Amino acid sequence: MALLKQELAARGQEATVKQVGCIGMCHWEPIVDVRLPGGLRLSFGPCDERNLRRILHEYVDHGVVPGDLLLGVVEETLPGDAPGSPDSAPEAPLQALIQPGPDEPAFPGRLPLLSEHPMMRHQTRIVLQNCGLIDPESLEEYLGRGGYRGLRRALLELTPEQVIEEVTVSGLRGRGGAGFPTGRKWALARRSPGEEKYMVCNADEGDPGAFMDRSVLEGDPFRVLEGMTLGAYAVGASRGFVYVRAEYPLAVRRLEKAVALAREHGYLGEDILGSGFSFDIELKIGAGAFVCGEETALIASIEGRRGMPRPRPPYPAEQGVFGRPTNINNVETYANVPDIVVRGGRWFASIGTETSKGTKVFAVSGKVSWPGLIEVPMGMPVRRIIEEIGGGVADGRRFKAVQMGGPSGGCLPQEQLDTPVDYESLVEAGVIMGSGGMVVMDETNCMVDVARFFLNFCREESCGQCTPCRVGVDRLCGMLEQMTRRHAPGTASEAEEDGEAVLRKVEALARSVREASLCGLGQTAPNPVLSTLRYFPDEYRAHVLEHRCPAGQCTDLLAYAIDPALCTGCGLCARSCPQGAIGGEKGQPYHIDAELCQRCGLCLRICNFAAVTAA
Repeated sequence: MALLKQELAARGQEATVKQVGCIGMCHWEPIVDVRLPGGLRLSFGPCDERNLRRILHEYVDHGVVPGDLLLGVVEETLPGDAPGSPDSAPEAPLQALIQPGPDEPAFPGRLPLLSEHPMMRHQTRIVLQNCGLIDPESLEEYLGRGGYRGLRRALLELTPEQVIEEVTVSGLRGRGGAGFPTGRKWALARRSPGEEKYMVCNADEGDPGAFMDRSVLEGDPFRVLEGMTLGAYAVGASRGFVYVRAEYPLAVRRLEKAVALAREHGYLGEDILGSGFSFDIELKIGAGAFVCGEETALIASIEGRRGMPRPRPPYPAEQGVFGRPTNINNVETYANVPDIVVRGGRWFASIGTETSKGTKVFAVSGKVSWPGLIEVPMGMPVRRIIEEIGGGVADGRRFKAVQMGGPSGGCLPQEQLDTPVDYESLVEAGVIMGSGGMVVMDETNCMVDVARFFLNFCREESCGQCTPCRVGVDRLCGMLEQMTRRHAPGTASEAEEDGEAVLRKVEALARSVREASLCGLGQTAPNPVLSTLRYFPDEYRAHVLEHRCPAGQCTDLLAYAIDPALCTGCGLCARSCPQGAIGGEKGQPYHIDAELCQRCGLCLRICNFAAVTAA
């Protein structure tokens, strides 16, 4: 961005340079959109310094589109029109023909739309419709995209009961993982007696591989505030809290600015839009405890106490923050509400499946060709998300599994890839949707190690309040760690008998932890273990019975050897081995002493002739 401003200044060109949020196409970032006077908005990426100079020289200076960098033409709504509102719809812009330069290959006859990009064409963007397109710190740009039309309609045309009815008809369910019907939750909060009620936004996103809420808060914070305000009007709340973790400094800064601007222009505070309804929002910054994503622990943290879950009932709708009726939804849930109020609940219910309506935002990461943030209709098979939107597994490797729902979720194998993305289907397959993390794994991933990783995360994040979680998860994690270490077995029959007993004990303990823990963290922590045991039992048996890691990831189970046919006798491995486990004469093939080898893998990494193997 600094280089862009520098280059424009050197050319003497006047230009407005804005920073936007993430559009979700992480594989092509950094992305730069350029609009010349009277022209179309073209999106280019990836824009390192060299490519940025190319865009300025070829397109800005000479009007030639560098086709290898063009992602597409950005479709934009007309000023004042809400995206997809009943009386207007985004129109595709007129296509421009730009003649290639003498050294450029001929460009297609029509510039492609960004919505036609392989990563974008299968998406349905409601929550993410503004992300990457507007300046997230500009209330004017949010209003220009139809922002606050829903709040205006609700306050001036609808009663609180009618707003709840629209949300109920929409079939919107909580996007934080539990999937509780949002309309029913709002109705419960409205019926709860109390003069003061609270609206809480749970933005405590802590799953490894998840960045959905962060991107929405950084890219379109006014949408979340509008959704919260609509919810507050519906349930009768006068005060709201956005609970966001301190690890999201940019999201915090943009939220603070959005709250200030909304308050300044009458969208928060006293007598909003002259309706007589008053509501204000305060930010609460969390210290990053994963357990505070659980609503009762979050409430404790807001109140200034240690974030620890409590038994329910009473539920927050009855006794929440400071003992008053409280409604809690996550970022994505609130971000859906403005469009539901503008377009109606039936419109939203027409998207998705019978029991899972609307769209879902996913953070696709791991061993996938095009990682990023996507939004798809409920019911889309997992296979389509990975293969068509994510571009398939990276580096030509074979797909092995996808971790759904973060550390509280589970792994889906190849044979379950056609499972549709909806709450019931995923649970039936042994995983959960969670908040929307989707980590793709290939054949180089060890499923025992993956389960151990997520289980260890839950062990470290447990509040330690209840015994099943505090002791059970720790014991489970220790058993998986033992599987990944080398130890001398007894006779073959004894090893097999003991190994099968270990696997039975792991499964039994996992089920006990799931059934007996106090809160959602402990209840779902065993999911990665149970799902990998279900779909990859042979991999567990290889670790327990044969003390072997088929994926070659558990270094303590690997046996290192030197192939004499490939070894040149250079001696680099012998000189580098910290244990002195490699011997031989210079110019002759070297060998590894298995008794001394500590399986650090240094020899494998430094061998220039691929003579060292590990299996």
